[in-house]
Amino acid sequence: MPIPIFQVDAFTARPFSGNPAAICLLDGPRDDRWLRNVAREMNLSETAFLLRQEDGFSLRWFTPAVEVDLCGHATLASAHVLWEHGLLRPDEPARFHTRGGLLGAVRQGDWIEMDFPAEPLTQLAPSPDLSPALGVAPLWVGRNRLDYLLVEVGSEAEVRAARPDLGLLRGDGHFGYIVTSRTAGGQFDFVSRFFAPLGGVDEDPVTGSAHCSLGPFWGERLGKRELLAYQASARGGVVRVVLAGERVRLGGQAVTILAGELR
Repeated sequence: MPIPIFQVDAFTARPFSGNPAAICLLDGPRDDRWLRNVAREMNLSETAFLLRQEDGFSLRWFTPAVEVDLCGHATLASAHVLWEHGLLRPDEPARFHTRGGLLGAVRQGDWIEMDFPAEPLTQLAPSPDLSPALGVAPLWVGRNRLDYLLVEVGSEAEVRAARPDLGLLRGDGHFGYIVTSRTAGGQFDFVSRFFAPLGGVDEDPVTGSAHCSLGPFWGERLGKRELLAYQASARGGVVRVVLAGERVRLGGQAVTILAGELR
């Protein structure tokens, strides 16, 4: 029986921007080999697999190389598909059982707000190879439990100009690298970029899970509970962040680009 699959651009209201995710609506359990093969076939930063349960949906995320513990943009895209195709009522919250715990999402007009865990950082001394690997001058470095390394730099221009040496990053050994700075003013509070070559994603266009650390990090420095962020990849995307103790609420928009079937 054909299996519905969709491609959704997340953290954007415009097609061909934000972060694309594939969303696969399963009719029953599938083995991990099949899931990995589909993710490699789709060849996006994440492919999400949804399976209805009594009290929500099982949700798993795969890059073309590995399964991941937490993914924001593919969760946003999953919730978008469920509401867009009538699998949830417009006023019905989405509940997702994941490797990262129970996650939720609600609709707020044209936006979707997700409930995610905050991911605190532990400050580290930067390794000698970090600056040449990322092509930036670190001001502060910290690591979270997802093995993301957050690297603060001095300006938005430095974030945008970073040209990492992906071979050196693979050798440095962390799963993901967040490069970030505050903005000089205007619409956004901070900017970032995200690189994960060990996970099969050289640069991720918009990374919801990174904002589980970026939100608390910049919230403390800027003295704000609500922040608006821009991920300055080539595609670009906008993330709203609301701090809520040990949780963060991540907001974004999404647009479906294509719909099809797996056979």
